[in-house]
Amino acid sequence: MILVYAENTLGKFKKSTFEIVSYACAVATKLNDSVTVLSIGDVSQDELSKLGKYGASKIIFSDHATLKSFNVQPYATVIAEAAKAEGAELVILSASFSGKGLAPRVAVKLEAGLADNAVDLPVTDGGFSVRKGAFSGKAFAVVEILSAVKVISVMPNSYKVVENPQSPPVTKFEPQVPEKDFAVIIKETVRATDKVSLPDAEIVISAGRGMKGPEHWGMIEELANILGAATACSKPVSDAGWRPHSEHVGQTGIAISPNLYVAIGISGAIQHLAGVSSSKVIVVINKDPEAPFFKSADYGIVGDAFEVLPKLVEAAKAFTAGQN
Repeated sequence: MILVYAENTLGKFKKSTFEIVSYACAVATKLNDSVTVLSIGDVSQDELSKLGKYGASKIIFSDHATLKSFNVQPYATVIAEAAKAEGAELVILSASFSGKGLAPRVAVKLEAGLADNAVDLPVTDGGFSVRKGAFSGKAFAVVEILSAVKVISVMPNSYKVVENPQSPPVTKFEPQVPEKDFAVIIKETVRATDKVSLPDAEIVISAGRGMKGPEHWGMIEELANILGAATACSKPVSDAGWRPHSEHVGQTGIAISPNLYVAIGISGAIQHLAGVSSSKVIVVINKDPEAPFFKSADYGIVGDAFEVLPKLVEAAKAFTAGQN
């Protein structure tokens, strides 16, 4: 049996959750297995039922008052206990910000081998191996897992959402979570709810010092709003206080893997590339034709951002108007 941890935000499942349920169902088809999905926290029955749309054959949930807010240690315990109770031989999570903390803890609790940041379905002929990102996204590694129980975390946007409607039973799961798991208390979680989440975004518009100051970010936000994209920035920009640190992408910031990454006025230092190199398509706009970022770009525009951006905004408006 395959167990999937369905991460939610404020009681709602994100696209990355439906991706890993779809991923798990594809693996189950290869292994002639079934998929049980676990939800933790305060999620409505209507929201839980959505998981059946993507192939879940069973849904279990744990909504004890102590689990309503995300806390990595007790959540890892609940996932591991669910895996044991359901007899799961494979546990799948999203390699989201939360998932990166959960996956290794779950693997330790289950004495399982771990393949994190998976980008493909596992190869199951004559063994069990998984292709994953390595060296901060600059290469791929194939990891063979030999343990009886296995844990995989899947990179967001690396697998498509596939509908496979089922009518799974929904049951409550009430494990015993030791008091020591709550040694760290989460007093408050502050979320930016008015914009697209960076780790989940399919399109990201990012900018660097080439924008010359925070007063010029209106063009970046306008383009992002038109395309339904998230906004991001380079480390020097967040360090200077032009943009919040929550928008910093790179090796020391948030690692992302959108379908489209547009970098404006960013030179492309190796630390920045480490966090965005998993993007499917990279577009670079820079007035310096020797900017290192052009070597990693799928498309490049050599030009002044203050001349190129207004034209991009107009083109984006025309494109979206044509779709409506």
